[in-house]
Amino acid sequence: MKKIDRDAYGKGLKAYWQGKRSAKFSVFSDLAATEKWDIALFFRSFDEMPEIEQIALSRCEGRVLDAGAGAGSHALHLQNSGKTVTAIDISEGAVEVMQKRGVNDARLVDFFTLKEEKFDTLLLLMNGVGIVERMENFTRFFVQAKSLLHPGGKIILDSSNIIYMFADDDGSALIDLNSNYYGEMTYRMDFANYKGIPFDWIYIDFDTLTTLAEQHGFSCTKIYEDDHFHYLAELILKA
Repeated sequence: MKKIDRDAYGKGLKAYWQGKRSAKFSVFSDLAATEKWDIALFFRSFDEMPEIEQIALSRCEGRVLDAGAGAGSHALHLQNSGKTVTAIDISEGAVEVMQKRGVNDARLVDFFTLKEEKFDTLLLLMNGVGIVERMENFTRFFVQAKSLLHPGGKIILDSSNIIYMFADDDGSALIDLNSNYYGEMTYRMDFANYKGIPFDWIYIDFDTLTTLAEQHGFSCTKIYEDDHFHYLAELILKA
């Protein structure tokens, strides 16, 4: 029987760092089948990262906030490239791993509670904008982002348009317009005998993101998109 643990995610990262190289997460959601994720994915070198992440890292400027930094692979690359990076996560285990891996400024902090600091780039990778959780929280997200950015600063994020998950055989998609936004979902990540706590997550299509960004004073440009509806966006705070 699994033990409920609020940081099963962090325990998985720590296990991998301590030598359990075959470790996997069991990932459950209310929209997709159960998946097994190799924890090694969170420890990739720059050369092992997918193109979308490499492009994102190449576009980071000035002082960078890596939000939802996980095991710190993106922060480490930026740090080794000479950037000043603050890496934050709400997982105690993740922050401990980042510190042990050599991230100079790794903190146990929620993005939405960070105050009185300014950055040039806010980085949210591996569908990191999912921390917004629900469509109605985007106003809160953009208000917080503005408070953390220097004038002309940018947000670099990736997400996916998961409309394909609702497609019929003829390619059309049946969406209940009276229901919640189709990209909202609930996840749970388990590791070994630890059962994680369910959490809300969101995948947002680019057109909707652009509309919301412009409403809150950001321009929004699609930098890259792969063949699986996964895209990279750069949002710049207008003067």
